[in-house]
Amino acid sequence: MCVMGKGRRGQNHMAFMDLAGEEQIKREREKARRLRKTQWWQNKIQKGVCHYCRRKVGRDHLTMDHVVPLSRGGKSKKGNTVPACKDCNNKKKHFLPIEWEEYLVSLAESPPEP
Repeated sequence: MCVMGKGRRGQNHMAFMDLAGEEQIKREREKARRLRKTQWWQNKIQKGVCHYCRRKVGRDHLTMDHVVPLSRGGKSKKGNTVPACKDCNNKKKHFLPIEWEEYLVSLAESPPEP
C-alpha cells in the first residue's frame, strides 16, 4: 500500500506500507510479552533511558518499541526492539525511523533533560 502525506514542514512524502495480517501481529505481540520477561530486556531498561530522545525517564516509564513496527512486518526480536519513553513511542506510531527523521533531528538539537 502506498500512502501520501505531508511532513511536519508541509512537504509531500510517500510511505510504502506493507501491512501485516492480524494473526501475524497477534503472534508477534505474544513474542514481545515473552521477550519483556527476559533478563536481556531487563538489562536494556536498567538505566531507564529512552532509545530515541535519550531522556532518563526511569525503567518503569519505558515501553518496548518495535523499530520496524509489527504493522509493517516487523518482528519481536532483540534486533528490532528498543526501550522508548511513552511520548516517543506514541509519536512514532507505525512509522519507520526514516519516516519521522525530522522529529529525531529536533530531539538531537535539544539537550537531554536531567
